[in-house]
Amino acid sequence: MLFCAVMLGLMACNPQRKNETEETTPQKILVLYYSQTGTTKAVAEEFQKMLGADIEAISLENDYPSDFQATIDRCQKERETGELPTLNPLQANLDDYDVIFLGYPIWFGTYATPIKTLLKEINLGGKKVVPFCTFGSGGLYSSIQDLESEQPDAEILPGYGVRTARVEKAPAEIERFLKENGYIEGEVDPLPDYSEQMPVTEEDVKIFDAACGNYQFPLGTPVTVGLRKTPSGTDFLFNVKSNGPDGSENTSRIYVTLDDEEGAVPEFTQVVR
Repeated sequence: MLFCAVMLGLMACNPQRKNETEETTPQKILVLYYSQTGTTKAVAEEFQKMLGADIEAISLENDYPSDFQATIDRCQKERETGELPTLNPLQANLDDYDVIFLGYPIWFGTYATPIKTLLKEINLGGKKVVPFCTFGSGGLYSSIQDLESEQPDAEILPGYGVRTARVEKAPAEIERFLKENGYIEGEVDPLPDYSEQMPVTEEDVKIFDAACGNYQFPLGTPVTVGLRKTPSGTDFLFNVKSNGPDGSENTSRIYVTLDDEEGAVPEFTQVVR
């Protein structure tokens, strides 16, 4: 798992006294999200519940089909033509909010196409934006880069992402994320840095294969690994080599976690290319 942690000092909970006569005003938060299958919706509702924030789902005039391949085909056509889906009007007035938690699934390595429409229709300048996403393998960091390019006047803050295959782990991870970043009250012990990368051992390769072997696409060959101990187990950061379609060698980072509990199996949490 990978958490981006920066203390933000946001007054998302109870206002704190500035002096004897003046109090700060809590910043108003909206959880705004698009979800096609319901996975991102489940994550959005966890954020809303823990933050006590307002929430709204982004909806389309013409929904994407429920069939996976049909959705892929439509998205590919939209990418080729530059056509974007039409959104229904938002009910929330974004001017009323200081912080937007923006949620989406990852499609083709970045935020889903309806978010592209949204970002062309609204201006988030001057607002704090906290991205969160669900994905098959990764895409949090590439989508953040695209958000920064599309909304240069907004303050895009560290985000949270979770693989659809392990979304049941999201509530505990979200709680840590919100506490680490100061959005809700509470303290958590900071996670340590990963150790220096070392050549993988036979045991490391077994852990990698157990976590990633069933993924639908080849992820490459682990070459080195760094470790860190967490309150619940051990995290692994693998440097992985693979060959591109043109024969070029590529390097990616693949994150795996293994709980300490008896019978736990390694879990592939994210790839960063």
